[in-house]
Amino acid sequence: MKIINLIEDTPGSSNCLYEHGLSFYIETKKHKILMDTGASDAFIKNATQLGIDLKQVDIVVLSHGHYDHSGGILSFVKINPNATIYIQKNAVNDYYSIRENGPAYIGIDKKILLLSNIVYIDDLLNIDDELTIFSNITDRKFWPQTNQRLKKIENGVLIQDDFDHEQCLVVNENNCSYLFSGCAHNGIVNILKRYDQIFKKYPDKIISGFHMIKKIPYDQDEITMIKETANILTKVPAVFYTGHCTGKEAFAIMKEIMGEQLVLIHSGMEIE
Repeated sequence: MKIINLIEDTPGSSNCLYEHGLSFYIETKKHKILMDTGASDAFIKNATQLGIDLKQVDIVVLSHGHYDHSGGILSFVKINPNATIYIQKNAVNDYYSIRENGPAYIGIDKKILLLSNIVYIDDLLNIDDELTIFSNITDRKFWPQTNQRLKKIENGVLIQDDFDHEQCLVVNENNCSYLFSGCAHNGIVNILKRYDQIFKKYPDKIISGFHMIKKIPYDQDEITMIKETANILTKVPAVFYTGHCTGKEAFAIMKEIMGEQLVLIHSGMEIE
Protein backbone atom coordinates (compact mmCIF):
# COMPACT_ATOMS: atom_id res chain seq x y z
CA MET A 1 0.00 0.00 0.00
CA LYS A 2 1.11 3.54 -0.73
CA ILE A 3 0.29 6.50 1.56
CA ILE A 4 1.46 9.98 0.56
CA ASN A 5 0.62 13.26 2.24
CA LEU A 6 -0.43 15.62 -0.55
CA ILE A 7 -0.64 18.69 1.64
CA GLU A 8 -0.12 19.65 5.25
CA ASP A 9 0.74 22.76 7.26
CA THR A 10 4.53 22.36 7.18
CA PRO A 11 7.05 22.21 4.32
CA GLY A 12 8.44 18.81 3.41
CA SER A 13 9.90 17.06 0.42
CA SER A 14 10.01 17.52 -3.37
CA ASN A 15 9.38 21.29 -3.26
CA CYS A 16 5.74 20.70 -2.36
CA LEU A 17 3.41 23.52 -1.44
CA TYR A 18 2.02 23.65 2.08
CA GLU A 19 -1.01 25.33 3.66
CA HIS A 20 -3.35 25.01 6.62
CA GLY A 21 -5.10 21.95 5.31
CA LEU A 22 -4.80 18.20 4.95
CA SER A 23 -4.96 15.66 2.14
CA PHE A 24 -3.67 12.10 1.75
CA TYR A 25 -3.35 9.92 -1.33
CA ILE A 26 -3.84 6.23 -0.55
CA GLU A 27 -3.23 3.49 -3.09
CA THR A 28 -4.38 -0.06 -2.36
CA LYS A 29 -4.70 -3.17 -4.50
CA LYS A 30 -8.26 -2.19 -5.46
CA HIS A 31 -8.49 1.56 -5.01
CA LYS A 32 -6.86 4.94 -5.40
CA ILE A 33 -8.23 7.16 -2.65
CA LEU A 34 -8.14 10.76 -1.48
CA MET A 35 -8.67 11.37 2.22
CA ASP A 36 -9.56 15.09 2.27
CA THR A 37 -8.53 17.69 -0.30
CA GLY A 38 -6.86 20.49 1.64
CA ALA A 39 -8.04 24.11 1.65
CA SER A 40 -7.39 24.86 -2.04
CA ASP A 41 -6.14 23.33 -5.29
CA ALA A 42 -2.58 23.23 -3.90
CA PHE A 43 -2.83 19.48 -3.26
CA ILE A 44 -3.43 18.97 -7.01
CA LYS A 45 -0.22 20.83 -7.83
CA ASN A 46 1.64 18.73 -5.29
CA ALA A 47 0.22 15.53 -6.76
CA THR A 48 1.63 16.54 -10.14
CA GLN A 49 4.99 17.32 -8.52
CA LEU A 50 4.96 13.87 -6.90
CA GLY A 51 3.95 12.02 -10.06
CA ILE A 52 0.47 11.07 -8.84
CA ASP A 53 -2.32 10.94 -11.43
CA LEU A 54 -5.46 12.14 -9.67
CA LYS A 55 -7.56 11.17 -12.70
CA GLN A 56 -7.16 7.58 -11.50
CA VAL A 57 -8.69 8.27 -8.08
CA ASP A 58 -11.97 6.38 -7.63
CA ILE A 59 -12.87 7.33 -4.03
CA VAL A 60 -12.75 10.58 -2.06
CA VAL A 61 -13.51 10.61 1.68
CA LEU A 62 -14.20 13.89 3.48
CA SER A 63 -13.27 13.59 7.16
CA HIS A 64 -15.52 16.45 8.35
CA GLY A 65 -17.28 19.58 7.20
CA HIS A 66 -14.48 22.17 7.40
CA TYR A 67 -12.99 24.20 4.54
CA ASP A 68 -9.37 23.15 5.20
CA HIS A 69 -10.30 19.56 4.35
CA SER A 70 -12.88 20.17 1.61
CA GLY A 71 -11.52 23.26 -0.15
CA GLY A 72 -10.01 21.34 -3.07
CA ILE A 73 -13.06 19.25 -3.97
CA LEU A 74 -14.44 21.59 -6.65
CA SER A 75 -11.02 21.84 -8.31
CA PHE A 76 -10.61 18.06 -8.12
CA VAL A 77 -13.91 17.27 -9.87
CA LYS A 78 -12.83 19.42 -12.83
CA ILE A 79 -10.07 16.90 -13.57
CA ASN A 80 -11.88 13.85 -12.21
CA PRO A 81 -15.69 14.03 -12.30
CA ASN A 82 -16.18 10.28 -11.81
CA ALA A 83 -14.76 9.54 -8.34
CA THR A 84 -17.33 8.80 -5.66
CA ILE A 85 -17.20 11.35 -2.82
CA TYR A 86 -18.25 10.06 0.62
CA ILE A 87 -19.47 12.76 3.02
CA GLN A 88 -20.97 12.40 6.48
CA LYS A 89 -24.56 13.64 6.20
CA ASN A 90 -24.10 16.33 8.88
CA ALA A 91 -21.04 17.81 7.15
CA VAL A 92 -23.38 19.91 5.00
CA ASN A 93 -24.36 22.10 7.97
CA ASP A 94 -22.98 25.56 8.82
CA TYR A 95 -19.83 25.62 10.97
CA TYR A 96 -18.02 28.61 12.49
CA SER A 97 -14.88 29.49 14.40
CA ILE A 98 -15.05 32.22 17.05
CA ARG A 99 -12.25 34.69 16.34
CA GLU A 100 -11.20 38.11 17.62
CA ASN A 101 -13.43 39.90 15.11
CA GLY A 102 -16.39 37.55 15.55
CA PRO A 103 -17.63 34.25 14.10
CA ALA A 104 -16.00 33.16 10.82
CA TYR A 105 -17.59 30.59 8.51
CA ILE A 106 -15.36 27.52 8.20
CA GLY A 107 -17.81 25.06 6.63
CA ILE A 108 -17.70 23.54 3.17
CA ASP A 109 -18.48 25.44 -0.03
CA LYS A 110 -22.19 24.84 -0.65
CA LYS A 111 -21.48 24.34 -4.36
CA ILE A 112 -20.10 20.94 -3.39
CA LEU A 113 -23.61 19.85 -2.49
CA LEU A 114 -24.68 20.26 -6.14
CA LEU A 115 -22.30 17.53 -7.30
CA SER A 116 -23.95 14.35 -8.59
CA ASN A 117 -21.26 11.93 -7.37
CA ILE A 118 -21.72 12.46 -3.61
CA VAL A 119 -22.75 9.64 -1.29
CA TYR A 120 -23.95 10.71 2.16
CA ILE A 121 -23.12 8.43 5.10
CA ASP A 122 -25.01 8.28 8.38
CA ASP A 123 -22.99 6.00 10.64
CA LEU A 124 -21.13 2.97 9.24
CA LEU A 125 -20.42 1.91 5.66
CA ASN A 126 -18.45 -1.15 4.54
CA ILE A 127 -17.47 -0.33 0.97
CA ASP A 128 -15.70 -3.67 0.45
CA ASP A 129 -13.18 -5.90 2.19
CA GLU A 130 -10.58 -3.12 2.01
CA LEU A 131 -12.50 -0.01 3.03
CA THR A 132 -14.81 0.97 5.88
CA ILE A 133 -16.04 4.43 6.91
CA PHE A 134 -17.45 5.10 10.37
CA SER A 135 -18.71 7.99 12.50
CA ASN A 136 -20.99 8.12 15.58
CA ILE A 137 -18.12 8.85 17.98
CA THR A 138 -19.93 9.87 21.16
CA ASP A 139 -17.49 9.52 24.07
CA ARG A 140 -15.91 12.72 25.44
CA LYS A 141 -12.84 11.52 27.33
CA PHE A 142 -9.85 13.80 26.58
CA TRP A 143 -11.97 15.86 24.19
CA PRO A 144 -9.66 18.55 22.67
CA GLN A 145 -10.22 21.82 24.53
CA THR A 146 -9.39 23.75 21.37
CA ASN A 147 -12.80 22.61 20.09
CA GLN A 148 -14.44 25.13 22.39
CA ARG A 149 -14.10 27.96 19.88
CA LEU A 150 -15.75 25.87 17.14
CA LYS A 151 -19.50 26.28 16.72
CA LYS A 152 -22.40 25.27 14.52
CA ILE A 153 -25.72 26.86 13.62
CA GLU A 154 -28.77 25.09 14.99
CA ASN A 155 -32.23 26.69 14.74
CA GLY A 156 -30.53 29.96 13.85
CA VAL A 157 -28.37 29.98 16.99
CA LEU A 158 -24.62 29.42 17.37
CA ILE A 159 -24.00 26.47 19.69
CA GLN A 160 -21.04 24.23 20.51
CA ASP A 161 -20.07 21.95 17.64
CA ASP A 162 -20.33 18.35 18.83
CA PHE A 163 -18.61 17.02 15.68
CA ASP A 164 -21.30 14.58 14.69
CA HIS A 165 -20.08 15.36 11.14
CA GLU A 166 -16.67 13.73 11.67
CA GLN A 167 -15.97 10.35 10.07
CA CYS A 168 -12.95 8.07 9.79
CA LEU A 169 -11.61 5.83 7.05
CA VAL A 170 -10.28 2.35 7.76
CA VAL A 171 -8.12 0.62 5.14
CA ASN A 172 -7.31 -3.08 5.45
CA GLU A 173 -4.58 -4.67 3.37
CA ASN A 174 -2.15 -7.58 3.89
CA ASN A 175 -3.56 -8.25 7.37
CA CYS A 176 -2.78 -4.69 8.45
CA SER A 177 -5.33 -2.05 9.41
CA TYR A 178 -4.82 1.69 8.84
CA LEU A 179 -7.04 4.27 10.54
CA PHE A 180 -7.33 7.72 8.93
CA SER A 181 -8.88 10.68 10.74
CA GLY A 182 -8.66 14.30 9.64
CA CYS A 183 -8.39 16.24 12.91
CA ALA A 184 -9.73 13.85 15.57
CA HIS A 185 -12.02 16.60 16.81
CA ASN A 186 -13.86 13.93 18.80
CA GLY A 187 -10.59 13.02 20.51
CA ILE A 188 -8.20 10.34 19.29
CA VAL A 189 -8.84 8.24 22.42
CA ASN A 190 -12.58 8.25 21.71
CA ILE A 191 -12.04 7.45 18.03
CA LEU A 192 -9.94 4.44 18.98
CA LYS A 193 -12.65 3.30 21.37
CA ARG A 194 -15.22 3.50 18.55
CA TYR A 195 -12.83 1.58 16.27
CA ASP A 196 -12.51 -1.13 18.93
CA GLN A 197 -16.30 -1.33 19.27
CA ILE A 198 -16.59 -2.02 15.54
CA PHE A 199 -13.54 -4.20 14.85
CA LYS A 200 -12.78 -5.69 18.29
CA LYS A 201 -9.11 -4.78 18.03
CA TYR A 202 -6.76 -1.80 17.49
CA PRO A 203 -5.42 -0.59 14.12
CA ASP A 204 -1.77 -1.09 13.22
CA LYS A 205 -1.21 2.48 12.05
CA ILE A 206 -3.13 5.67 12.86
CA ILE A 207 -2.83 8.74 10.61
CA SER A 208 -4.51 11.76 12.19
CA GLY A 209 -4.22 15.28 13.46
CA PHE A 210 -4.98 15.64 17.18
CA HIS A 211 -6.40 19.21 17.17
CA MET A 212 -4.34 20.44 20.11
CA ILE A 213 -2.79 23.48 18.39
CA LYS A 214 -3.07 26.86 20.13
CA LYS A 215 -1.80 30.37 19.38
CA ILE A 216 -1.43 31.12 23.09
CA PRO A 217 0.38 29.03 25.73
CA TYR A 218 -1.31 25.97 27.21
CA ASP A 219 -2.54 26.15 30.76
CA GLN A 220 -1.59 23.41 33.20
CA ASP A 221 -4.85 21.50 32.73
CA GLU A 222 -4.29 21.39 28.97
CA ILE A 223 -0.72 20.17 29.39
CA THR A 224 -1.95 17.46 31.76
CA MET A 225 -4.57 16.34 29.23
CA ILE A 226 -1.98 16.17 26.43
CA LYS A 227 0.33 14.06 28.61
CA GLU A 228 -2.50 11.77 29.71
CA THR A 229 -3.56 11.30 26.08
CA ALA A 230 0.00 10.37 25.12
CA ASN A 231 0.25 7.90 27.99
CA ILE A 232 -2.96 6.19 26.87
CA LEU A 233 -1.70 6.00 23.28
CA THR A 234 1.50 4.26 24.40
CA LYS A 235 -0.70 1.34 25.43
CA VAL A 236 -2.04 0.99 21.87
CA PRO A 237 0.19 -1.37 19.83
CA ALA A 238 0.36 0.99 16.84
CA VAL A 239 2.38 3.76 15.24
CA PHE A 240 0.80 7.24 15.11
CA TYR A 241 1.48 9.70 12.26
CA THR A 242 0.33 13.22 13.06
CA GLY A 243 0.55 16.85 12.00
CA HIS A 244 -1.71 19.60 10.63
CA CYS A 245 -3.71 20.62 13.72
CA THR A 246 -1.68 18.86 16.41
CA GLY A 247 0.70 21.78 16.99
CA LYS A 248 4.45 21.85 17.56
CA GLU A 249 4.22 22.23 21.33
CA ALA A 250 1.70 19.40 21.76
CA PHE A 251 3.74 17.15 19.48
CA ALA A 252 6.91 17.82 21.50
CA ILE A 253 5.12 16.95 24.76
CA MET A 254 3.68 13.75 23.29
CA LYS A 255 6.92 12.78 21.53
CA GLU A 256 8.78 12.82 24.84
CA ILE A 257 6.33 10.22 26.15
CA MET A 258 5.66 8.18 22.99
CA GLY A 259 9.11 8.19 21.39
CA GLU A 260 9.33 6.34 18.07
CA GLN A 261 5.65 5.46 18.34
CA LEU A 262 4.83 9.03 17.23
CA VAL A 263 5.92 10.38 13.82
CA LEU A 264 5.50 13.93 12.48
CA ILE A 265 4.24 14.26 8.90
CA HIS A 266 5.10 17.02 6.41
CA SER A 267 3.75 18.08 3.03
CA GLY A 268 4.81 15.62 0.33
CA MET A 269 5.92 12.93 2.78
CA GLU A 270 5.36 9.25 2.04
CA ILE A 271 4.50 7.01 4.98
CA GLU A 272 6.56 3.85 4.75
